[in-house]
Amino acid sequence: MRVPLSWLREYVDLPETETGRDVQAKLISAGLEVESVEQLGADLKGPLVVGQVATIEELTDFKKPIRFCTVDVGQANGTGEPQEIICGARNFAVGDKVVVALPGAVLPGDFQIAERKTYGRMSRGMICSSDELNMGDDGTKGIIVLPPETEIGKDAVELLELVDEVLDIAVTPDRGYCLSLRGVARETAIAYGLPLRDPALIDVPGPNAYGYPVRISDPIGCDRFTARTVTGLSAEARSPIWLQRRLQKVGMRPISLAVDVTNYVMMELGQPLHAYDRGLVQGTIGVRRAEAGEKLTTLDGVERTLDAEDLVITDDRGPIGLAGVMGGANTEIADHPRALDSARAGGTPDNVENATADVVIEAAHFDAVSIARTARRHKLSSEASRRFERGVDPQAAAAAAQRTVDLLVLLAGGTAEAGVTEVLAPSAPRTITIPADHPDKVAGVAYGRETVVRRLQEVGCDVYGQDELIVTVPSWRPDLTDPNDLAEEVIRLEGYENLPSTLPKPPAGLGLTDRQRLHRRVGRALAGAGYVEALNYPFIGEQVFDQLGLEADDPARRVVKLSNPLSDEEPALRTSLLPGLLAALRRNDGRGSHDLALFESGLVFRPREEQRVASVLPVDGRPTDEELAELNAALPDQPRHIAVVLTGAREQAGWWGKGRPADWADAVEAARTVAHEAGAELVIRKGQYGPWHPGRCAELAVTVDGAERIVGHAGELHPRVVKALGLPTRTCAMELDLDAVETAGDPTATAPRISTFPVATQDVALVVDAFVPAVDVEAALRDGAGELLESIRLFDVYENAEQLGEGRKSLAYALRFRAADRTLTVDEASAARDAAVALAGERVGAELRS
Repeated sequence: MRVPLSWLREYVDLPETETGRDVQAKLISAGLEVESVEQLGADLKGPLVVGQVATIEELTDFKKPIRFCTVDVGQANGTGEPQEIICGARNFAVGDKVVVALPGAVLPGDFQIAERKTYGRMSRGMICSSDELNMGDDGTKGIIVLPPETEIGKDAVELLELVDEVLDIAVTPDRGYCLSLRGVARETAIAYGLPLRDPALIDVPGPNAYGYPVRISDPIGCDRFTARTVTGLSAEARSPIWLQRRLQKVGMRPISLAVDVTNYVMMELGQPLHAYDRGLVQGTIGVRRAEAGEKLTTLDGVERTLDAEDLVITDDRGPIGLAGVMGGANTEIADHPRALDSARAGGTPDNVENATADVVIEAAHFDAVSIARTARRHKLSSEASRRFERGVDPQAAAAAAQRTVDLLVLLAGGTAEAGVTEVLAPSAPRTITIPADHPDKVAGVAYGRETVVRRLQEVGCDVYGQDELIVTVPSWRPDLTDPNDLAEEVIRLEGYENLPSTLPKPPAGLGLTDRQRLHRRVGRALAGAGYVEALNYPFIGEQVFDQLGLEADDPARRVVKLSNPLSDEEPALRTSLLPGLLAALRRNDGRGSHDLALFESGLVFRPREEQRVASVLPVDGRPTDEELAELNAALPDQPRHIAVVLTGAREQAGWWGKGRPADWADAVEAARTVAHEAGAELVIRKGQYGPWHPGRCAELAVTVDGAERIVGHAGELHPRVVKALGLPTRTCAMELDLDAVETAGDPTATAPRISTFPVATQDVALVVDAFVPAVDVEAALRDGAGELLESIRLFDVYENAEQLGEGRKSLAYALRFRAADRTLTVDEASAARDAAVALAGERVGAELRS
């Protein structure tokens, strides 16, 4: 909400010395979020005056149309002679009053005006448009043409109110009343302790039987509808400059007098209004729910197919407006002055003879939820819908209609008909009972009853009672529904900054759970291994599964979709951590970071086989264990996964060596690191799945309750996946089901056994078929060596068809043997080695390399 300070001063007598920054500080202290204060005209310097176009000479020797004009600026130029000005705009004619910047003026953007020769003529000034003066959109996209009665030579800075301060307020959904000057003025008056001149306090005639006929078929959707009629509007009437400028300052574009007046009153009082061309409305105005499939062309020219839940305004033909959102094109007001402007600028003078003379003014109150859903359903957010969905004062409808009538009569020479239509649904004021000391208990500050009562009365409440207060909430505050809301009003007006700062004193607990400790250990271990944690949104688009190369029946393709996603491109919850991590890797690589190692630990979401609908839990007490269990049963499975992605150099090159690029083995090692922290034994073997390269993919498994369970994969990504996702070549990745690894692990820490006796080392080189995994050979050696084996390490892989044979490879292992109670002899170590080699020969066909 943009609030001009000059307009705000009409309702609150602020001290003359108060600036926009001062008001901003006061409103922020009162709980409003004032994002900025715009200084209009701060860099504008005169002379900027009103001139009348005396002559126009068309210069045709150039690529674009150019006009050489003489403009009468009176005595503003010191000579009284017409000012010669070159101008390329076409929307003005001889005799028009325009805004002229004389030499020496400085326009916004430090644009200095001086005499200069251009297009072969001397130009002594500039005829200004609204953009050049930073006035906002006036709809003309051209030169400002002033009313004929404007005095020549008058200061245009003062006339156009170009110097002002505008507060930009981010209005939260619970403070819809601040989407109006009236609401912000009320907050300002409270903040300064000054009286408020409420613009809604005007004389309003009561309803009678002569008003325009209105029928409400849905009193829940529309509980109040006021209709007034004004006839005989002047076809030549335009919105005065002051009204146009106020609309521009609040961010709206002047359109026509009738529309501008309704917009002005909406910004002033917060009550959206709509004006219908009475000659185009056929019969009774009605309010009802739409019939599914009905069509309506709204004022933006779009034909919309209506939903059965949409609330519509109708006449005898059908829908003529989308209630609370936007009017229909079939009753749009025709604007005579703008049609004349179009004709004079070379356009077609449409509607010149059919300008609207009689209007029906609608001021209604609609259900907030219904309007919000309609606006989102049709993707049609308007100034009216923004206010209705946040809550509009129902008591202001009649005053807003009367204010609109008064302005139309004043500015357009219209006549207000005596008929007043007001259809009301029965309602009663909302009352809340609150202990007088409740705000004290919430804030931890002793305010006292007098302060509580005074603050509640300042926001418009009627308060009765002593220890127990009975508070009647004002009609413009639908957000006040319970005692805590009232306590918040007292606290914010007394100043959040005055609340004491106290540290919470939580009761002593048991500390972190075993699961939480594991998550932290795993994160620290990966960070110590050189990985950087990345936190990504848990949303994905289903097209990513095709990019990852998942099979059509892959369980990971079954997703939980959100009813109201933040982005239409990512409407589902993730079933894997890889899409988010790979996107983060691609983004960082594109910004120049080519050596990357990222990890993430987070939940993934898998829909259950049996779909359940969660019940609504009570809010007046703690849910029972059965209710919580039922709620949890309706939620999707949410296992915690951990994943890493790598690309670029794993070890940097330098004086110490050539360095090493990241490869599939690093991804597998990350999985070993995670399993080690969980105390789980990880089974690693050749695998093939989804995004991984079939020849460079490891399948990761653990044993749970005697059964082996696949918990993830690691390795290098498939080139097709790398290309589809725009990743660096040879990108590697790993993903594990951390919950499953935790289940398979033993959280009990086991101290290492340390022997005081020396180690015996035996090296062995085995020749096996090239397709035999090294882990299978290692497992056979470990089992064959027995209890004396302390460790085993693969230190060399050799392939040479001439020496070893086609399709064969040599694996060299270092075996370390040690006994806990003695020094091993050479024969004992050799015997253990031979037993290990023998078992490897039986299991995988290994042969000692000669």
